Amino acid sequence: MRLSKPLLQLSSLLSAITLVRAHYTFPSLVVNGVTTPAWVNVRKTNNYNTQAPVTDVTSIDFRCYTSETQATATTIDVAAGSTLGIMSDGTIYHPGSVNVYMAHASNNGAATFAGDGAVWFKVYEIGAVTNGGTSISWPAQNLPGISFTVPRNLPSGQYLVRMEAIALHAASTFGGAQFYISCGQINVTGGGSGTPGPLVAIPGVYTGHEAGILINIYYPIPTNYTNPGPVSDLISETLKVVTALLQAVWSG
Repeated sequence: MRLSKPLLQLSSLLSAITLVRAHYTFPSLVVNGVTTPAWVNVRKTNNYNTQAPVTDVTSIDFRCYTSETQATATTIDVAAGSTLGIMSDGTIYHPGSVNVYMAHASNNGAATFAGDGAVWFKVYEIGAVTNGGTSISWPAQNLPGISFTVPRNLPSGQYLVRMEAIALHAASTFGGAQFYISCGQINVTGGGSGTPGPLVAIPGVYTGHEAGILINIYYPIPTNYTNPGPVSDLISETLKVVTALLQAVWSG
């Protein structure tokens, strides 16, 4: 059956709306159980309207996605050892993993801190649930946001907190993975004397060829999944294989 021009136009419009709804941003933090207003404590990303992802892991936008907005934000107090949330403007629609990085700001504070160089460390991740190739599921999918414990031993001071949700539905070809990114600004209070690490540069942490980025999640069903990114100095080579939940995360 041939569709009339108005029906074709309507179909195209509905497809566009569906595509937009399938994308997302992370404009808010959750501090002391309260969700902050959008783009107040999170730097407004280039895609605040389009919700389009970053696909080039070598781009400067891979850090905080603010090359067009040049945004900064208000820094909010967060106690070490407390729960910090990062909320989307909908849900994490696509299957994939999540990584959260932090970087200690320079003496001038988080508002002017660019995050240059090897200053980032991973504090949290959500991977996949696998059972040897029979099935694979993604615990982060359809969540409205994520939450994690700010390491109790993290030194006090101002930090950028970088959310990274990796959508893997089209990741079977290079550049197909979609990264949904934002950077919040927090001031950690009541911290300790830990030394976070390992430290990495963003961009620079990934090449795009990592098994957790360049992957066909549908066929053959992966037998396992490893989040891309650094591996904690505290985890042995054996634990890297066995303890996926702890892998690459500095917990203080």
